[in-house]
Amino acid sequence: MEFDNEIQNLLTKLKEKYDASGQDWKAYLEGLLHQNYLSYWDYIHTDTLLSLQKPRTAIPDEMIFIMYHQITELYFKLTLHEMEQISSKKDGIDPIFFAARVKRMTGYFKNLINSFEIMVEGMEPKQFLQFRMSLLPASGFQSAQYRSIEICATDFIRMVDKEYRDNMSNASLDEQYKYIYWQAGATELATGQKTLTLTQFEEKYQDSLLRLAKDYENKNLWAVYKSMTEADQKNEELIKQLKDFDACVNVNWPLMHYKSAVRYLQKSTEDIAATGGTNWQKYLPPRIQKRIFYPELWNENEMQEWGKSLMEL
Repeated sequence: MEFDNEIQNLLTKLKEKYDASGQDWKAYLEGLLHQNYLSYWDYIHTDTLLSLQKPRTAIPDEMIFIMYHQITELYFKLTLHEMEQISSKKDGIDPIFFAARVKRMTGYFKNLINSFEIMVEGMEPKQFLQFRMSLLPASGFQSAQYRSIEICATDFIRMVDKEYRDNMSNASLDEQYKYIYWQAGATELATGQKTLTLTQFEEKYQDSLLRLAKDYENKNLWAVYKSMTEADQKNEELIKQLKDFDACVNVNWPLMHYKSAVRYLQKSTEDIAATGGTNWQKYLPPRIQKRIFYPELWNENEMQEWGKSLMEL
């Protein structure tokens, strides 16, 4: 059987590929004879994926709650994947590549924000308030991927509680971490003590998150942006994408959470403590926290109005 030039070229390239790594290329070709065809369900691991929902109660809407949070974690993983592409690029960074990846990340968060109606309107409050008591002290507060996104997005000083931030700019990362903003979101309202939600989270993730902060100290998104030429830093599309991402993560996403918390956890003047005892009244509203990844890109009026309403992107 004769091969046309296209097939000959492919065979030559295959041989060059395997020869370069010291492999017997004919053995790999023989392996193709025995290899099964790939199916969608094997590639996606559909059966495994659909087996990961394990409700703790028989209340129907708990299944919605589990699946939405699993979807959220997958979008967080996509976001971290894009961040890794930016931070690890070895041949220099250009504004087009940077802006395109940040736009992807914003898109992931937009999808989450637009679908959050599932959490706001998609469950019966009575059912939620029943099954949530079986989830204690677990809380979405404990998402380490979300914390990783924040750490990789900006200089770590932006994560310090705003009450201490101005006095911590020259402190070490270890010292800054002691005043990380999210600690205030998991303290008991009555005593001010750490909740089990927070102590669980710190025991499992604190060391790894601090290592991540040190690893990304000079390669977080803001550090990479500031390492670019002055001309590249003025790229309008890149600035727009950074601002959109900032607004998505620090305004629109927490506002949607706050809207959900008010629906399910607030009853007239009596606030029901959030799952895990988190202090959501002070933790969720972005107008209170004023978390801003890139303050140098926003004007004074924009920062004054920060978090008072959803931001148009």
